[in-house]
Amino acid sequence: MKPPARRPLLGLLAAAALLSCLLLLAPPPRLFPSSSSSARAPTSPYAHRPKLLFLLAGQSNMAGRGAPTSPLPAPYLPHPRLLRLAADRRWVAASPPLHADIDTHKTCGLGPAMPFAHRLLLSSSDLLVLGLVPCAVGGTRIWMWARGQPLYEAAVARARAAVAGGGGALGAVLWFQGESDTIEVDDARAYGGKMERLVADLREDLGSPNLLVIQVSVGLASGEGNYTDIVRDAQRSINLPNVILVDAMGLPLSDDQLHLSTEAQLRLGEMLAQAYLEFESSRDPKAI
Repeated sequence: MKPPARRPLLGLLAAAALLSCLLLLAPPPRLFPSSSSSARAPTSPYAHRPKLLFLLAGQSNMAGRGAPTSPLPAPYLPHPRLLRLAADRRWVAASPPLHADIDTHKTCGLGPAMPFAHRLLLSSSDLLVLGLVPCAVGGTRIWMWARGQPLYEAAVARARAAVAGGGGALGAVLWFQGESDTIEVDDARAYGGKMERLVADLREDLGSPNLLVIQVSVGLASGEGNYTDIVRDAQRSINLPNVILVDAMGLPLSDDQLHLSTEAQLRLGEMLAQAYLEFESSRDPKAI
C-alpha cells in the first residue's frame, strides 16, 4: 500500500477549491469581465420558457476535463432547446466547456452533461427545454459541499435562480465526486454519512423531498488515494429513496490517468441519461 498523501497537498487543493466557490458567491460585476464566456454569450430566446432542470455538482470529472476534438462529437454541439445557467445567472445556449465560468482555476473541457442532455432530447417531445445548472469545482472534498459551506450555498442559490428564471422543475442532481475523499482514511470512512446528509439538506432547502440524485461511483482515485474501495462501498450503501448509482469503474482515462477521457465522458453521459430515463419510466411511462 502506498503511504498516505501529505496533508499540505490536501490543504492546497482545498484552498484552491474554496477560492473558486467564493468567487461564485461574489457579485456578478466582479465575477465576469467583458472577456468571460458568459458575458459574450447572448441570452437564449428560450430563457423564459419552463425548463426541466439538472444541477451538475461534484468535482473535476463532472466539470469536465475531456480534451476537445475537431470536429466536436455531435452530443457536444449546441441545441436550441438546451440551455446553461451562466455564472451571472443568465440562460444562454449550452456549449462546452459548461463550467468555464464556474470552475475558474482550471482549464475545463468536455464533461458528461451535454451527452446526457442530448440523449434526453432525443427521447422527448419537441416542446421540452432542458436547463443545465453547472456547479462543480475540481479538487473538492465532500465536507466542502456541506450546508453552510460556500459550495453548497452557491449550488442552492443557483438552483433557486434556475427555477425562478422562466420556471420549471428540478429533474435531478447529477453528482460526480469522491476521488478527493479517497486520500485520507478518515475522509473515506465518513463519506457515506456526509453524502446522506447532503442529499437530505438539498431536498429540504430546494423544497423537493423526492428529488432524484444520480451519483457516479468513483472509478479512480486522484492524487495518492488508497481508499477508493471504502468510498465506493459507501456510495453503494446510501440508504435513501430516489438515489441511484452509475458506476464509472473501467471507463477510459485521459493521459493524466486522473480524469475521464472524452470517449469516457460520452459513455458516462449516455449511462446517466439511461439511468434517468429508466427511473422516470418506472414512475410514469409518459414522463419524458
